[in-house]
Amino acid sequence: MNLTPISERFILHWGEMGARWGVNRSVAQIHALLFLSDRPLAADEIAETLSVARSNVSMSLKELLSWRLAKITHQMGDRRDHFETSKDVWELFKIIVEGRKQREVAPTLAVLNEFLESTDLDQETPGVVARIGQTREFIQVLTAWITEMLRQEPETLMKILKMGAKVSNLVRGTTEEKAQQ
Repeated sequence: MNLTPISERFILHWGEMGARWGVNRSVAQIHALLFLSDRPLAADEIAETLSVARSNVSMSLKELLSWRLAKITHQMGDRRDHFETSKDVWELFKIIVEGRKQREVAPTLAVLNEFLESTDLDQETPGVVARIGQTREFIQVLTAWITEMLRQEPETLMKILKMGAKVSNLVRGTTEEKAQQ
């Protein structure tokens, strides 16, 4: 598969962004290639297109499969596995957010709950206990918001995002009015 200059730049940039988000560069580049591709790709074709080792492609595809960001398909007359990803940006966003919520937010919330239920809590200063409690409350509210957003249809999410600045201005205006009274 030959990449156009824009496709190549997109894939390279996606790899750089993945690295900043804590995702292996090759994993992100393979995901970008699958996203841009008009058809499912075999692992050896991915390796050749991106000039990476076949073993690296295999490990990266396993990671993408575990995140549900890739799926295996089969082609008539070809015994190899082929891989594809959703072309729907909103679906990918939801999968990524849900995965991060499960892998990062839920364990943090569990640890905060454990701290606040610990018999050792009385050894902490009231300030420490308050900050841990505030952190837990923040994460609980954020998690509830994320869960609600993940339930929405893409059209609704887009409206919510576009309304964000208007709501912010409305709340700020309401707050400013109260402060002036």
